[in-house]
Amino acid sequence: MAVRKRPTLAESSDRHALYEASVQCAETEIDFVDETFRRLRGRRAQSLREDFCGTAKVACEWVRRGRGRTAIGVDRDPAVLAWGRRHNVAALPRGAARRVALVEGDVLTVRIPPVDLVLAMNFSYWVFKERGRLRRYFRRAYAALAPDGILYLDAYGGYEAFKVLKERTPYRGYTYVWHQAAYDPISGDTLCHIDFKFEDGSRLQKAFSYDWRLWTLPELREVLTEAGFRRSTVYWQGSDKHTGAGDGVFLPVEKGEPDAGWIAYLVAEK
Repeated sequence: MAVRKRPTLAESSDRHALYEASVQCAETEIDFVDETFRRLRGRRAQSLREDFCGTAKVACEWVRRGRGRTAIGVDRDPAVLAWGRRHNVAALPRGAARRVALVEGDVLTVRIPPVDLVLAMNFSYWVFKERGRLRRYFRRAYAALAPDGILYLDAYGGYEAFKVLKERTPYRGYTYVWHQAAYDPISGDTLCHIDFKFEDGSRLQKAFSYDWRLWTLPELREVLTEAGFRRSTVYWQGSDKHTGAGDGVFLPVEKGEPDAGWIAYLVAEK
């Protein structure tokens, strides 16, 4: 009688659950969005659109925070939207779940009622490699906002961002690997992967892959202005004085530091 081989940890893993545990912190993201919008606009935001929403974890966290809040998630991948409905929307109380709408569509063409906030996080908008296409997306985001709405973006950089490298971060039971596999200094194109390595030695190679342009902050701010936004502000992450690592606190700045690697938010006001 043949003995059935037990699946490896990689074979039995869920890449979306691993991504959420390793990459996303929806609570911290919504804290930042909530606080900055209230400070800039003098009121609490009620409606949010999460572009390139993936599993819609951020959209679900948004409605969880307030009884009257609504969220729309937009993504082109029906499979990942289905995962988000099963795991994130379904985990909400029934009333909150009804205030989340997940839309399969292209962020360049989708038509949705105006919202207070549009979010494009995890560098997802870098899929637009040509300046004209990026400007078109920013213009679409501008049009999707209420008169005092705000677009939130994130960005990363630093001299290590232009290198081919692997960064490993240990978690309980596995290691998260960020792999910058290629960079072209002429076009700005970059190819990155996320891998997961497990305690039994198995690997989930290229669980996610990203074919992006590595945009710089000056370029992004220029295109935001071209798209009609009246002001964009960079919120720079501070550093822990003991470890030198990012401390998770983002403050508005006019000048940054020439770090090996940095992460920042861009807040663009209509």
